Amino acid sequence: MPERNFPRHRLIYTVLIIVFAVFSGFVYTQAVPETNAVNPKAVHGKTLWQQHNCSSCHQLYGLGGYLGPDLTNTLSTKGKGKNYAAAIMKNGTQVMPNFHLNDTEIEALLAFLEHADESGNNRVHSYQIGLDGTITSEGETQK
Repeated sequence: MPERNFPRHRLIYTVLIIVFAVFSGFVYTQAVPETNAVNPKAVHGKTLWQQHNCSSCHQLYGLGGYLGPDLTNTLSTKGKGKNYAAAIMKNGTQVMPNFHLNDTEIEALLAFLEHADESGNNRVHSYQIGLDGTITSEGETQK
């Protein structure tokens, strides 16, 4: 039986392996740019949010409890803002307990809420669920 010679296939496999190795090396050695670096205060604020279990009463991005308001865009809501949120965090309300937060903790929570405000928009109340299960904005009409 004559011996088969496959130099073309070996050449193709060798080229593919070399291209794969070069491409893999290129992909895994490139530095990833930090375009969305989070403020360390905001990270500390998220830790405080979790420690005090704020999501049991409040929502962020529509997720969480329903006892308190959704805080996704509280800092940019007209008539509210940082001073409003800080005063409530400092003293509590009839429904929200006073957690006795110091100024550093309040600043961290405000940084976390500011990051949430910049990164998302949650207007749950501006949508209607139709009888057929479709969801529309209040300004849209169902077809």
